[in-house]
Amino acid sequence: MGSDMQGSLWEATAQGRTDWPTLRGDVATDVAVIGGGFTGCGAALALAGRARVALLEAAEIGSGGSGRTGGQVIPGLKYDPDELERMFGPELGPRLVEAVGSVGDEVFGLIDRHGIACDAVRRGWLQPAISPRTLELVRRRCEQWARRGAPVVFHDRDRIAALVGSTIYHGGWEDGRAGHVQPLTLNRGLADTAARLGAQVYARSPVRSLQRDGGRWRLVTAGGTVTADTVLIGTNAYTDALWPGLARTVVPMVSLQAATDPLPPELGAAILPQGHCASDTRRLLWYFRRDAAGRLLMGGRGPFRDNVLPEDLVNVRAAVDRLFPQLRATPFRYHWGGKVAMTKDHLPHLHQLAPGAWTVIGYNGRGVGLGPLLGRFMAELALGGKPADIPFPITAMKPILGYPFTRTVARALVRYYRYLDKRETA
Repeated sequence: MGSDMQGSLWEATAQGRTDWPTLRGDVATDVAVIGGGFTGCGAALALAGRARVALLEAAEIGSGGSGRTGGQVIPGLKYDPDELERMFGPELGPRLVEAVGSVGDEVFGLIDRHGIACDAVRRGWLQPAISPRTLELVRRRCEQWARRGAPVVFHDRDRIAALVGSTIYHGGWEDGRAGHVQPLTLNRGLADTAARLGAQVYARSPVRSLQRDGGRWRLVTAGGTVTADTVLIGTNAYTDALWPGLARTVVPMVSLQAATDPLPPELGAAILPQGHCASDTRRLLWYFRRDAAGRLLMGGRGPFRDNVLPEDLVNVRAAVDRLFPQLRATPFRYHWGGKVAMTKDHLPHLHQLAPGAWTVIGYNGRGVGLGPLLGRFMAELALGGKPADIPFPITAMKPILGYPFTRTVARALVRYYRYLDKRETA
């Protein structure tokens, strides 16, 4: 796979401000935001100019999952619209479906309004089907979104082959609301925009304690304190023990990615020729796209540890070779991984942890779109919005029963899902 491989492509190519100060001294504000990913920066941006807001990031802006994601902005959740409406009822269900279907408008709207140059491309998302069974699943999914007015199209085998550049799929559907971005540049751009509009942004300022003090929240870092009426936690898969029990509501999984050098036209002309991004119907899905320079990015399930090694790329390498045989001699130049927060019910959770304390956690792989949207919802709640006006369920925090065994179960499920995917595509 080459001895000259590098780390994250996003780190190597990102633009935007990085010289954020570390918190020194004591700050009083209306809202404190913990976490400098898409959720935290989306919340801070929504609050900037409407309230005093201070954002605290433990490391660097975008250094967690947001800056390591595949950068695909995909509307919807793991469940189809009809399922969501049955789950949440006739009042909240349709509002929830509309909200999660709007994430493309949310993200690309922010990019357009604030002039964030992050290689944004909104040419749609493809979900190609690996088998006749999953082809029927995506056909129904496409029909459900079409009934709600979404710009979606179902494609037969030949058309999906032309759009993907591979003949291995049975067909699929296209969602025109979707697109892709350079995620670390977008994350930095959201933080920079929030700061220009009045937010205080601090990096390398991990919050060591969070306590109620005289009716306000007091956040303590190594260099200072922040006192606020409301606190918003947006740490997702990188959640630690700061709020007791919160980390036990999700199972962090590692998503692995690799990227080539820019592909020469003779190799890459037929691969995603219209600029789509894609993720297929495998249980352990393959997700892939081209970046602004013409590199191919391929992602999939990673190891159960944070340090991703070149030898971990065997399944990603096999995916590229299977999809695009013309690239079998094309090495990867970059490889990296990031944590994804998975929930037991495969849904994100918006929790009121205590009076004046809110969190969103568990995007299940769709945080590029959902993070800014749900960050904005938390901002509205911090500003005094009524929970009934938020088109998303607000639930009590419930740690996963038997949490110490979740990694063992997850490992077993990964092996089982890989077997099922292999059998279904044989």
